[in-house]
Amino acid sequence: MPLITVGVNHKTAPVEIREQIAFAPENVPSALRQLTAFPEVSEAAILSTCNRTELVCCAEKEDAQSIIEWFHRYHNIDASRVNPYIYIHPNQYAVQHLLRVASGLDSLILGEPQILGQLKAAYTTAVRSGSIGTLLGRLFQHTFSVAKQVRTDTAIGSSPVSVAFAAVNLAKQIFSNFSEHTTLLIGAGETIELAARHLHKDGIGNIIVANRTVERAHALANEFGGYAITLAEIPAHLAKADIVISSTASQLPILGKGAVESAIKTRKHRPVLMVDIAVPRDIEPQVGELDDVYLYTVDDLHEIIEENVKSRQEAALQAEEIIEAQVSHFMGWLRSLDAVATIKAYRDNAQRIRDEETRKAQRLLANGTPAEALIEQMARTLTNKLIHAPCVQMRQAGYEGNAELLQVSRELLDIKDSDL
Repeated sequence: MPLITVGVNHKTAPVEIREQIAFAPENVPSALRQLTAFPEVSEAAILSTCNRTELVCCAEKEDAQSIIEWFHRYHNIDASRVNPYIYIHPNQYAVQHLLRVASGLDSLILGEPQILGQLKAAYTTAVRSGSIGTLLGRLFQHTFSVAKQVRTDTAIGSSPVSVAFAAVNLAKQIFSNFSEHTTLLIGAGETIELAARHLHKDGIGNIIVANRTVERAHALANEFGGYAITLAEIPAHLAKADIVISSTASQLPILGKGAVESAIKTRKHRPVLMVDIAVPRDIEPQVGELDDVYLYTVDDLHEIIEENVKSRQEAALQAEEIIEAQVSHFMGWLRSLDAVATIKAYRDNAQRIRDEETRKAQRLLANGTPAEALIEQMARTLTNKLIHAPCVQMRQAGYEGNAELLQVSRELLDIKDSDL
């Protein structure tokens, strides 16, 4: 059964495309049920992050067209708008891609660890939605194991490089004395938590955390000596912020041009840095047109990130070698599934012959046949019956001059040259 991955990522599509085809977390279970309702798709998982949207599927045939058409319908997007950005990875290339993604080799930030957690969450959601079967279950478990091996055996994650790190590093370039400035963090997920840790470590003056769930915001703010607000309270506090970093799962913008414009007037045009690392975007693109606002999206962080990944290049080469070997290992397991039915039939046939001879021997034993003679007879009969079919086929191969089949027979039966 073919494996197929269909998706877009930060390398193939700009943020304005990615935000239109992202899956909201709460919609993923129903999307998986729709996708696997097609006869062509037996198993599926959806990975949707700020940098990528990918469908990992087991299909009846190596044809992604029906999956892509469903993708268009689900997002109500014209094929001509998204198709130029879509990539398709079949079979071993799908395995290789998933292993590279999990190991951080396909990320915007080389070696970043967050994607593995996102991949595990995608797998858990798929399991709960009933869209994971034997094949994808084995693939994901293998993927997690390989990602762990890459982290253990290479230095891929040794440098503190992440989207959050890049955002804070950008802020440090603009604001020299962090202790005199205030940061507004919008969201309370893993990326925002990481940004808060970097900011706190670098001595930021004040931290405000805004989140839809204020309890989560309080927990994060208290850890770093800040305070929490709801999303609705952002306009009242926005003017205090010199740095705004936003990463939520909202499907609509959190900050509009009007609210930012009002805050800038209150600030008497003191500059503000806004880093929007959410997909879909949290901050309206028009905000970037305002004077005294420096707006960056996740795509804009690429150059900053490039400077921080050089130390990981050698580790990435080592990781690629590990992945290449592990792709071969998984594909070997996958190919072995084709032999399962044949092996089962062969074993069933041997067991049927054994059971027949056992019953016959028991009857003869009950009728007084000596045990010693019976054992010899049973062993001879079993041997003859088990080797009969292979011997007939080998004789026919010899008669027809089929040297290839004879060689395969020697390998299957473990016949050495010294035995001939």
